Amino acid sequence: MTTVLVPYDDSPMAERAFERALADYPDADVHLLRVIDFAEASYGVPIEGGTAGYLDSWERSVREDAEASFEAARETAAERDFAGEIHSHVETGPPARTVVRFAEEHGADYVVMGSHGRSGASRILLGSVAEGVVRRAPCPVLVVR
Repeated sequence: MTTVLVPYDDSPMAERAFERALADYPDADVHLLRVIDFAEASYGVPIEGGTAGYLDSWERSVREDAEASFEAARETAAERDFAGEIHSHVETGPPARTVVRFAEEHGADYVVMGSHGRSGASRILLGSVAEGVVRRAPCPVLVVR
């Protein structure tokens, strides 16, 4: 059976990638992966009060949001009569490295992911998760825009 990894951050581009995976691989094992990046959380840390409580609260919120997104994705798959299986996972770490590691560990045949379409200075400063995955993935990567 084909194994497809879809990095799934609940963005419109991730949703489009998921829908593409359902259409292209209608009987695959689709693994939805939400990556929690603590560097992202650091942008919102309050100046007063410290980070420990904030980070715990933030992580809990992200995990809850991910579970709700996964449930909505399962409903979307059911509406499209998807014949495969949907698996959901939450991992922590740098997004591109975590996606690549997950693909390696789970024997992904394909990665289907969205691109946020950053260019110029924002791409240089923020990096590109999609580019990092394309360069390092152990399998073909389809980037959906």
